[in-house]
Amino acid sequence: MTAPSSSLRGIGPRPLHALRLAPAEWLQRVASAQPPLGGLAWGWAGPPQGTAADLSGLAPLQTPLLAGAAPWVDAWCGEAAPLHRGRNGAVHWQSDGDWAFGHLHLPEAEGALEATAYRAYRDLFAALQGCGCPQVLRLWNYLPRINADGGGLERYRQFNIGRQQAFIDAGHDAFEGAPAACALGTAGEVASGLSIRFLAGRVAPRPVDNPRQVPAYRYSTAYGPRAPTFSRAALAEAGGGRVLLLVSGTASIVGEHTVHEGDVVAQTQETLRNLQAVIDSAHRGGSARYTLADLQPTVYVRHASDAAVVQAVLAQAVPAWAQAPCVQADICRANLLVEIEAHAFAPGALA
Repeated sequence: MTAPSSSLRGIGPRPLHALRLAPAEWLQRVASAQPPLGGLAWGWAGPPQGTAADLSGLAPLQTPLLAGAAPWVDAWCGEAAPLHRGRNGAVHWQSDGDWAFGHLHLPEAEGALEATAYRAYRDLFAALQGCGCPQVLRLWNYLPRINADGGGLERYRQFNIGRQQAFIDAGHDAFEGAPAACALGTAGEVASGLSIRFLAGRVAPRPVDNPRQVPAYRYSTAYGPRAPTFSRAALAEAGGGRVLLLVSGTASIVGEHTVHEGDVVAQTQETLRNLQAVIDSAHRGGSARYTLADLQPTVYVRHASDAAVVQAVLAQAVPAWAQAPCVQADICRANLLVEIEAHAFAPGALA
């Protein structure tokens, strides 16, 4: 089913919201008059089979929670009802005409990650047209054994080849106009497959760079035959006189190189410096203003044993992050120990 376009209304988008919900709160939202567009479920696969709840927008992730962490759902919600739903290839999506959230999962044959990534993004770009929200704002990529050898080339680098080619073939900008994104390793074997989630809208986001870092899409061939396809962050008008800042997975990289190898405290501190640099760059894109405390982060640590020290560093630097959720996951470079992604809304407008 195709979502009706609201591009002829002559007004801005209806408001978009992001909510961090407990599973019970997610179910309450699903049963309400304004259900979520979709969500990323952490540590929760949904209610028992047979429960009378519509879970079509829920996308569980195969990333284990750290000991003592409670399951949660990062939900994306619009203000229009009812939602329109559809499927393009492997992609399932829900849209309110202004915003869309979609998810896909593709099994992967050994040695076929490049082809799997290409197919996944081919379906994703078809879904963007089908849902009436042709501009992708944010992408979440999860693949097993991200740092493993895939037959002479690291699997993340194989993924980058397929992803970039799909962008190019679909006519989407794989470089200066690339959306915000992250790519993390999941639990399980290769056969468990590639999972992608996306948030989309009617208007293209404005990419944000980090002056401390080489743009990821301009990395040298030292990091693979094709560069990663994402911007450090993106800004989007979010309705209601607000601007949404979407920060890509951010880590201890200066220029294009990892710094502080083996030192999780220093890597966490460097990551915070990079996040502040992204915020400073975002301020040049319009009137909206953000602080680190305004960001809603998700923290990934390579080693579960590092979680406590990472959380302590974050809590000292940004007290509002004292309870920031932390997930164990492999990061896109084997020498990176921590990565943080985040988003925030603020009053204002794009320049």
